[in-house]
Amino acid sequence: MKANSYKATEIKVLEGLEPVRKRPGMYIGSTDAKGLHHLAKEILDNAVDEAIAGFGKTIRLYRHQVSDLEKKLAGKDKLGQEAITVVDSGRGIPVDMHESGVSALEVVMTKLHAGGKFEETAYQASGGLHGVGSSAVNALSSVLQVVVKRGNQYHYQWYKRGTPQVKVGIISEKEVQEKFPLESKQLLTHETGTLIRFVADPEIFSTTKFSHKNLVNIIKDRAYLMAGIYFQLIDEIKGSVQHFYFESGIRSLVEHLNMYKKPIHHVFYTQDFWTDNETGKKIGVEVALQYNDSYQEKLESFVNVIHTPDGGAHVNGFRMALGKVIRDYANKNKLLKEKESFTADDLKEGLTAVVFVKMPSNDLQFESQTKTKLNNAEAQSAVYQIFKRDFETFLEENPKAGKNIVGKILLSARARLAARAAKDAVIRKGVFEGGSLPGKLADCQVKDPAEAEIYIVEGDSAGGSAKQGRDRRFQAIFPLRGKILNTERARLDKIIASEEIKNLIIALGTGIGETFDIKKLRYHRIILMNDADVDGEHITTLGLTFFFRHMPEIIKQGYLYVAMPPLYKITAGKETFYTYSDEEKEATVKKIKAKNPNAKINIQRYKGLGEMNPEQLWETTMNPKTRMVKKITIEDAEKADAVFSTLMGDDVAPRKKFIQSHATLAELDV
Repeated sequence: MKANSYKATEIKVLEGLEPVRKRPGMYIGSTDAKGLHHLAKEILDNAVDEAIAGFGKTIRLYRHQVSDLEKKLAGKDKLGQEAITVVDSGRGIPVDMHESGVSALEVVMTKLHAGGKFEETAYQASGGLHGVGSSAVNALSSVLQVVVKRGNQYHYQWYKRGTPQVKVGIISEKEVQEKFPLESKQLLTHETGTLIRFVADPEIFSTTKFSHKNLVNIIKDRAYLMAGIYFQLIDEIKGSVQHFYFESGIRSLVEHLNMYKKPIHHVFYTQDFWTDNETGKKIGVEVALQYNDSYQEKLESFVNVIHTPDGGAHVNGFRMALGKVIRDYANKNKLLKEKESFTADDLKEGLTAVVFVKMPSNDLQFESQTKTKLNNAEAQSAVYQIFKRDFETFLEENPKAGKNIVGKILLSARARLAARAAKDAVIRKGVFEGGSLPGKLADCQVKDPAEAEIYIVEGDSAGGSAKQGRDRRFQAIFPLRGKILNTERARLDKIIASEEIKNLIIALGTGIGETFDIKKLRYHRIILMNDADVDGEHITTLGLTFFFRHMPEIIKQGYLYVAMPPLYKITAGKETFYTYSDEEKEATVKKIKAKNPNAKINIQRYKGLGEMNPEQLWETTMNPKTRMVKKITIEDAEKADAVFSTLMGDDVAPRKKFIQSHATLAELDV
């Protein structure tokens, strides 16, 4: 397709913009920081769609303070704190007259469900299912400006909350430079392209400040998928410029995901197109995989530029082919002992894979509006056929890799059989069949999990104080003896063989492994409460490792917390203060002296929870009205995975490097 073939006739309009401001959550998910960053994602994805279609190899995203021009354009209307600009070198949004009587550019920017993505002639594959991106961002912006470069001319329009303030018109190169002094430098060098700059509306969003880290992650995800496309993040606020370019695409992503693990073979990669015999439509398929020596699976899947965390048809095709190829290879090469077999779960252990399909956007079918699971059956066939064919060839041509993979899977199968007996013991002893709870658990009275919370505490003295100080109506106490097993490098059979962990699993009620059921969780607040010293931090880390590796759904649902006991008790006369850091201690002492210079101040440094009597423990660490707890999240699962692998794994070298790199940040408890 030629670049100049993208015209107004390919823009289809379905409805107006009014619903977006009334119900923004329906279009961007939420109006918090996540929704705010979704705006940047939508505009960026329009540029990526052009790249997928074969137009433009350069995409730049800028983060700025709001300009004087934007303040002037906003007038008395409220204006967000920061602006985002995306500049691409694609064909440029069509600017010729649309059948509706206005420029196609205005239609795209002001009409919901308007875009070339409904017509296969314009886009063979794109991330936008409904073409709502640009118009939704426009509707939710205080001010949005757009410049399109086509035919050596610059076409400009600006909007307030989605409403055009001028007609689409031609402006000079000098005017472009005056309006966009930084971004215009790149646009002027492109033969064609689009520049969109917007300021989010503070009447819609709870925050209008963008996170540099979130923008990096958004761009990096797309850079991995789009092999050979150059991305740049220019953050004027932070004062940084970052470049993202991965020649090997998803192969590079698999290597990155396995950076802190030991691979057992080199990366397998395939890319090809599959044609649907019935419709004649083409589906692009890319798959990369590599097994490592860990016990966890890391599988990422995408359709066009959309991340599908819940998988769907394309992932089903991958799993079916993986099982078929490995079973056939193992049987053909006599790698299985008599009566030996493996399950789909055994195939997952140590697997890192990326499954990426590119499809005509008007055919995309998702399970829900959030686009987390792909439903197109043809994607399953496409991935199955291409991956099966090329992975078979890979194993035949790389017999050492084939034997290593089968050996890894069989090891998992043997461990699964060993774990089953141990799990059966947990089920027999646990609440699943009406059995009794562990004797060491001091349970609460309420039965509604939403009201109930459990404190996991190390040590008899701390456990005793916690049991006496708690509100037994809704607070349960589970005391641990010493440090639990490091579960980072432990299989399920070894984990369940640990008496402490087995009793904890029974107390929580969820089961573990394939029997895990989040609906059976007995407490919706699980609080790790340990001493505020090095040993306490280590015990907390062991607890976090267990939940992150073996019950991640508890963290994803927001049920895991870490208690924050005070470091100091400060008394001055009849007044008592609890402080949680050295800075807070100094500030409190200063405040007391300012109020009374002759005050006799006594400072007690708590070395352990056991030093507090039950009343103090309740007042400082367990009373919901006064306590501080830290909610654990996995917003950046990839980095969390890397940190756990580095700090809790067997490999010493990465841990040593991490400690040396971060030594200056450590707070020593001496």
